Amino acid sequence: MSETLQQPAPAAAAGSGGSPQLAHGALKGADSIVMAVAGSAPGYSISATTAVLVGAAVLGGPAALLWCGIPMLGIALAFSHLGRSDVNAGAAYSWVRKALHPGLGFISGWAVVASATIFMVSGAVPAGQATLSLFNENRQWSTGAVTAVGAIWFLIMAAIVAAGVTITTKAQWIMSAVEVAILAVVGLVALFHEAGRHGAAFSWSWFSPTQFHGMSGFAGAALIAAFYYWGWDVTANLNEESKHSKLAARGGIIGVVIVFALFELYTIDINLFFSQDAIAKGSTSLPTMLGAAVGGSATGKLMIIAVMLSTIATLETTLIQVSRSLFAMGRDNTLPKIFGKVHATRRTPVVATAAVTLVSLALFVAAAFQSSVQTVMTDSVNAIGMQIAVYYSLASLAVTVVYRKKVLTSLSNALFIGVLPLLGSAFMIFTFVENLFGDSLSAGTKEIGLGGLALGLIPMVYYMVKKVPYYSRRERLASEDELLPQGAAEAAA
Repeated sequence: MSETLQQPAPAAAAGSGGSPQLAHGALKGADSIVMAVAGSAPGYSISATTAVLVGAAVLGGPAALLWCGIPMLGIALAFSHLGRSDVNAGAAYSWVRKALHPGLGFISGWAVVASATIFMVSGAVPAGQATLSLFNENRQWSTGAVTAVGAIWFLIMAAIVAAGVTITTKAQWIMSAVEVAILAVVGLVALFHEAGRHGAAFSWSWFSPTQFHGMSGFAGAALIAAFYYWGWDVTANLNEESKHSKLAARGGIIGVVIVFALFELYTIDINLFFSQDAIAKGSTSLPTMLGAAVGGSATGKLMIIAVMLSTIATLETTLIQVSRSLFAMGRDNTLPKIFGKVHATRRTPVVATAAVTLVSLALFVAAAFQSSVQTVMTDSVNAIGMQIAVYYSLASLAVTVVYRKKVLTSLSNALFIGVLPLLGSAFMIFTFVENLFGDSLSAGTKEIGLGGLALGLIPMVYYMVKKVPYYSRRERLASEDELLPQGAAEAAA
């Protein structure tokens, strides 16, 4: 069996049979940064996840975000290098296959599909909650009403994603700019606003790993913190549609830094302003409560708008991520080939988008019968955390394998393609294993997390037996300098 060296190719040349491909070059460098921030969705994450994080870490939320943020930066570095080595809409699905093993590559891709599909519900719930709060912020809306409104927003975003990546990007610029501006101003004002505080006095111990109840407590908080950051890697799935400038390749890294600052700011603010009981009761309304405490009802309404825009934006980026992953799998025939079909003029994976939309709507129906919004959020956040830990850990390991001959050639290489990515991989493996065998997660959450991954074994085994080229043809992923002419490679080194 021959081994080939993978060379990146323009998206227009990918695939076979001359079929239309994704819109190569539609995204510029700055677009990638906006997509990374929108994917992590600071407003949504603060709204959806803070109460869950406080339940696991109490006052240690800033520590969880810090100690998860460092390895997450290593993972972002890994994605940046691998994205330049292999331009593929499947991202980790393709990279892990070539660097480690086809089976692990497919599981990486399937973890993206499973986590993103589950997220459609947990992402739409705060959108529904925020929308209804604009009409009556004091009313306790039923889970069914919240889910129904969230489903409407989801369908609108699905239509925009199907319309094309250029329209999607323009919508993201508007939504993310307004969201980040509101969050930054309100968050900074709250940090220095003394009146109305009913929480704990600030302490640097909030950033200490000693805040957690043993390794199990730390792992549970880290799983939730990983969910905060998750989504920036949509930039990798947009590889085939991006102009590959250095800024575009580093969009995920810059995005992680921006959302880290916002997450820490708001976790500190919420610790300062609210008691543990108030946080638990506030649930997804915490940003609104913070805004009202700082500037009254008008500021509270502004925070509702920020959360709503953030949630809508991240629904859109998650739809992009899962549809591009399914597209890459269909193109390789590791899933039915029809998923690799692209609209002739809009150049979007229409079948993949439609399939995710239908499955998500079925999940919306199931979620509407849950006892509370908080139950939906807690179960889905933790289940998704388990799934993203799988593909983040494998992709981070892959970059060190690909660049193993370069790791020890300089101090910067040792740090940026060795230590930090390996730290990210080890951190995610630890988080997954500790939560799987620990008692911090409910049995139902583990069933959702593992069950979603296990479903992927069915198509994996089926297409392995069929010996599709993805599994039967060996390809090696080249490091960046191997893809350059000799002179350019020496200059880059």
